[in-house]
Amino acid sequence: MAGETDLNILLESLEPSLNVGSYVFISLKDINEILREDILFEFKEAEGITIILSKDKADKYNLDYDFVASWITLTVHSALDAVGLTAAVSSALTKHNISCNVVAAYYHDHIFISKKDTKKAMEVLSEFSRK
Repeated sequence: MAGETDLNILLESLEPSLNVGSYVFISLKDINEILREDILFEFKEAEGITIILSKDKADKYNLDYDFVASWITLTVHSALDAVGLTAAVSSALTKHNISCNVVAAYYHDHIFISKKDTKKAMEVLSEFSRK
């Protein structure tokens, strides 16, 4: 099933959903000691392998982290070649001094924001659907 590409439809259908828990970004040279089912996201960079996992799992593995995030899923099925969604979302959050880290998956975009900004970020993102 192809995702939506029309920016207006994407924004009107955004429907942000807050996932329960706290999440952290970690960079490791080797992730062989981490169970695959504990990893939410993985990306290989020249400097190491970035993983996102729950804070609870990171603590279980005794991993160091310095950014604790909330995870918001944009439930609209966006196409991978859709233009402007990330820019619109990050721009709206920027107006409220909220940093966002966006991960695009096949069906949805996922936004990781500082725990302290969770309530405001949900308000800002929910505004798109109300317009």
